[in-house]
Amino acid sequence: MLLYEHPLSSYAQKIKIALREKGVPFRAELPERFGTGSGEGPFAAANPRTEVPVLIDGDVTLFESTVILEYVEERWPEPPLLPAGPAARAFARITEEVCDTQYEAVNWGFGEVLWFRRATGDLALHLRARAAAQTGVLQDWLSERLGTADWFGGAGFGWADAAAAPMVNRSVHYGLGPAPGTALARWHARVSTRPAVAATFAEFDAAAARMAEASDLYTTGGRRREYRDHRLDWMIRSGGIEVVLAGLRDANIRFSWPDP
Repeated sequence: MLLYEHPLSSYAQKIKIALREKGVPFRAELPERFGTGSGEGPFAAANPRTEVPVLIDGDVTLFESTVILEYVEERWPEPPLLPAGPAARAFARITEEVCDTQYEAVNWGFGEVLWFRRATGDLALHLRARAAAQTGVLQDWLSERLGTADWFGGAGFGWADAAAAPMVNRSVHYGLGPAPGTALARWHARVSTRPAVAATFAEFDAAAARMAEASDLYTTGGRRREYRDHRLDWMIRSGGIEVVLAGLRDANIRFSWPDP
């Protein structure tokens, strides 16, 4: 089974954590021409959006991380990641939805400044401050959902933990992790020790260490960062419309398929 992925993708990390928790073997591969938006090659044939992750399981080809996660849960039901009751399942899915939309966009925006140097000077300071403040709001929301439990699903690791782990861990990498001693900080320390999560985080760390040398590819036009839906919304409402205009001018950003 093939998983097209990038170790820095929070969406791909979610799938790798789920597969590893279930003991499902897979081969991870960074797609050729990743980040170029090219419509050619097997990766684009598998996902016209040219986004990771993409799962190829025999004759089944899937993209969109939530759809893949649902497939994994149904294809390999043990151990289950979703809880048994409908209300608890809805709770897990809402947690995942917020992580995949609002939280991912804030992390992405901070990375555009930190890793890709899309803004400098006062604008960079402003965007980083906005991301930091919003990260605090999202972590407070997650903390409230976690409550006094060890895991978002209650007694055991589950769906919401797999979705939240890459998001919170990226904030920790950025120096925006939850305050020491808080329930969410203790949860992050706990989840980081699980073998499936630890292996995934180690791959993230190794890729993050190489971002300085890779970032130029995304600002010289060799590769183009995808400014889509919640990401684009975040950049504009946070005061970074100049970043978007510069990216259009320099042709080093792209939008969602079927953007030509």
